[in-house]
Amino acid sequence: MSCARIIFTGLVQGVGFRYFVHHVAGDLGLRGWVRNLPNGNVEAELVGEKGLIEDAIKQLRVGHRSARVTGVEVQWAPGDPDHRSFEIRFF
Repeated sequence: MSCARIIFTGLVQGVGFRYFVHHVAGDLGLRGWVRNLPNGNVEAELVGEKGLIEDAIKQLRVGHRSARVTGVEVQWAPGDPDHRSFEIRFF
């Protein structure tokens, strides 16, 4: 079990990007969360098999059709067993 904390930069707020992350994570059976940050970035935590997380990151790097992802910063950590599903978090 692995966990990746990811920061997406670019045009990622106000374009449905969090819902796209939710969709990709659900398709791959990943757990965790996604949220907007006050600085205009989007932060996500993905928990699951490392290969599936890497697949998700590849899809998310391309981005939703309305988004323009210009940067992806990934930090790996041990998995968090407390995540039971994937959720969109709000401020």
